[in-house]
Amino acid sequence: MSTQSPLTDTFEPVELLDYAERAYLDYAMYVVLDRALPHVGDGLKPVQRRIVYSMSELGLSAASKHKKSARTVGDVIGKFHPHGDSACYEAMVLMAQPFSYRYPLVDGQGNFGSPDDPKSFAAMRYTESRLSPYAKVLLQELGMGTAEWVPNFDGTLKEPKLLPARLPNILLNGGQGIAVGMSTDIPPHNLEEVVKATILLLEKPRTPLVNLLEHIKGPDFPGGGEIISSADEIQAIYETGNGPIRQRAVWEKEGDQIIITALPHQVSPAKILEQIAQQMQAKKLPMVADLRDESDHEHPTRLVIVPRSNRVDLEALMAHLFATTDLEKSIRVNLNVIGNDGRPGVRDLKALLSEWIEYRRATVTKRLEFRLDQVVDRLHILEGLLVAYLNIDEVIEIIRHHDEPKEELMARFGLTATQAEAILELKLRHLAKLEEIKIQGERDELEAERATLEGLLDSPKKLTRLIRDELKEDAKRYGDARRSPIVERSAAQAMSETELVPSEPMTVVLSENGWVRAAKGHEVKPQELHYREGDGYLASARGRSNQLACFLDASGRSYSLPTHGLPSARSLGEPLTGRFSIPSDTPVVGVAVGGDEDRVLLASNQGYGFVTALENLHTRQKAGKQVLSVPKGGSALGIESVSDPEEGILLAVTSAGYLLAFYVEELPELAKGKGNKLINIPPKARAEGEHMVGAVVLSEGGGALVWAGQRYLKISWSDTDHYWGERAQRGRKLPRGFQKVTRLTLAE
Repeated sequence: MSTQSPLTDTFEPVELLDYAERAYLDYAMYVVLDRALPHVGDGLKPVQRRIVYSMSELGLSAASKHKKSARTVGDVIGKFHPHGDSACYEAMVLMAQPFSYRYPLVDGQGNFGSPDDPKSFAAMRYTESRLSPYAKVLLQELGMGTAEWVPNFDGTLKEPKLLPARLPNILLNGGQGIAVGMSTDIPPHNLEEVVKATILLLEKPRTPLVNLLEHIKGPDFPGGGEIISSADEIQAIYETGNGPIRQRAVWEKEGDQIIITALPHQVSPAKILEQIAQQMQAKKLPMVADLRDESDHEHPTRLVIVPRSNRVDLEALMAHLFATTDLEKSIRVNLNVIGNDGRPGVRDLKALLSEWIEYRRATVTKRLEFRLDQVVDRLHILEGLLVAYLNIDEVIEIIRHHDEPKEELMARFGLTATQAEAILELKLRHLAKLEEIKIQGERDELEAERATLEGLLDSPKKLTRLIRDELKEDAKRYGDARRSPIVERSAAQAMSETELVPSEPMTVVLSENGWVRAAKGHEVKPQELHYREGDGYLASARGRSNQLACFLDASGRSYSLPTHGLPSARSLGEPLTGRFSIPSDTPVVGVAVGGDEDRVLLASNQGYGFVTALENLHTRQKAGKQVLSVPKGGSALGIESVSDPEEGILLAVTSAGYLLAFYVEELPELAKGKGNKLINIPPKARAEGEHMVGAVVLSEGGGALVWAGQRYLKISWSDTDHYWGERAQRGRKLPRGFQKVTRLTLAE
C-alpha cells in the first residue's frame, strides 16, 4: 500500500533558486508598475490616483464642504488600496502641500505641515480635506467613457486604470519615486509654458526639441528660487531625460541687512538657519552678527541675516553661504515614467510630450465616440416617440386593449424593442402637444451634434483643433506666472579660511622645545613670557590673525597652521608634535607669519640658502613638505623675514666670527632646494667644526646683533661697509671677543 499523501499530486516541485528569482521579479515589477512610478497619461502613482478618485466618489469637489481626512483614507484603503493608512494619508498630505506640489490636487484644512518640517502634519482625525479646483482637470471627463475600468483588489468594485487628464500633469506637478533598480525625479513645470509647448508639438509633430525649449525654459518650483543652470545644461537634461538642475535662493538688500525671500525646492528654512548658526558658533562666519526668521503668512519665506558692519561685502558673503549651505542646491532630474505601452523608461522632453499627446488624442476620441453613441441612441428613441405622437390615438388604444402592448406596437409601427419600451414608459403629462414640439427641437439639436461629432472623428485636423482649444481653455483657467526665475550664474565659491577670519595683529611665539602660542597685538615681549621648566624662548613672528603661521624644522621641512587657531599666549601653549608628524629627534627651528607674497630667507648651517615666497612653505600635509635641502650632517637655521628684497643687505656669520655682507638680490629666489652658497667656510675650518650660525636681511636704517654667549655686538647699516664683499666669500673677522659666535638676530 502506498504511503504517498493524496495532496502530493496537486503540487509541483520547484527549485528554491527559481522560485526566489521569480518571486523577487514579481515583487520588483509590482513596485515599479503599481507603487513607485507615475504614468505618463495622468502623471499619478496608483495611490494618488485612488485618493483622487475616492474623494470624487465621496462628493468632495472643490465646491463641497471639507470632510475629515480619515474618512477619505478609510475609503481608499478599504476599497482600492489595501496598504497602511499612514502611508496613504502621507500621500494625500503631499498633494495638499502648496510648497510640495506646484498645482495641489487636495485642498486641506488644518495642519498639513510646513516648509520647515513637511512631515509635521496633524493626524488624519484632526484634518479635513476636499479636492482642489485643479483636480477637475483629472476628473472632468471620467464619466464620459474615457477610462478603462478594472476590478479592485478583491474584485467587488471597479476603479479607473488611468484618469482622463486634460493637461500633461506628469510635467506640471512632477513626482519622485524609488522602485527596484530604478527611480524617478520629475521636477514641476509652469502650466502655461507646458501648454504652449504641447500645442506646438500637437500641431507640428516634427518640431525639434530646441523649439520646444523656447516655451519650456526649465522647471518651475512651487517655492520659487532661482534656477542658475545654463541654457546648454538645461537643454542637455531635456535631451537625455536626466541630469542635475542647480537652484539658488533669492535674496535682496534691505538697508544693511540681507533678506532671503525664496529657497530652493524642498529646502527647510530651519535647516538653513541651523547651517549658518553652526558656522557662526565655530567662528567661521565672523562677518555675521545676527540671524533670525521673520517668516509669516504675508511673507512665507523671510530669513534675515545681519552683517557685523556696513563694510561687509554682501555679495561675497552670500556667495560663501551659497557654497557652504543648502541656499544653493543641485536637484536631480530623471524623467522616468510608465509609458502608454505599460513599460517604464527614461524619456526626453519631446518623447514625453508626444506620448502624452497620443494619450490625450485617444482619450478625446473615446469621449467623442461615447457621446456619439449616446446621441445615436437618443435619436433612435426620439424617432419612436415621434411615431407615437403622430399616431397617439392608436397608440393609446393598443396600450388599453392589448395584453402585450409592446409586441403589438413593434408589429404595428415597425418599432424596435427600445423604442416600444420608451413609448410605454411615457407619463401622461408628456402626451401634450407641447412635448411633441420639444422632441422635434431636441432631435434637431442632436442631429446637429451628431454631425459635429462625426466630423471631429473623421477629421484628424478638427480633432487636433479641439484638443488645442481645450488646452488653451484650461491654461487660461489654471495657469499662473512663473515662480522660479531662470538666471544663468556660475557656481558659488566659498571664501577661504583666511578671508573668513577677522584681520587682527598677532604675535606667534615658539619655544625651544617646540611649544607654540599666539598673543593678540604686536606689543607683547615674547622673552618675558612664562615658559615651562627646562624650556625657553626660541623665536617669534608678527602677523595677522587671518594669515598662516609657517614653521621649519631642522631637516628643512615646513609646516603651516592658521594663526587664529593657535592657543592663547596666556597659556603655556601646545606642542607642535600634537598637530604635525614631526620626528622626535628633529627640533623646530623657526617660525614666520605673513602674506603669500612676503619673502623669507631659508638657510642651513652649512652656509647655503635662498629667498622664497612664504606661500611656498604652506602645506596641508600633517607630515609637512620638504622646502630646504639640508646637506648631510647639517641643520636648517630659523626663518628670516626679507622686508626689502631689492635693497636689503644680507649678513651671514659663522661660529668662528667671520661676517660677510652683500646685497640680498644677489641671491636667487627659489621655490625649494639647497640654495646658493652665502658665505665660504673652508674645508679645514669645516672639519674643525666651524659652521654658519645665522643669516639675516637688514633694511635701511636697521641693525643686527651678533651674539657670543651673553655678549652682543651691534652691526648698523653703515657698519656693513667694513664687512662688504661678494656672495660666497669668506668675510671679515669680527672684533676680539667674538671669535665664538652663537647666533645672529635683528635688533629690535
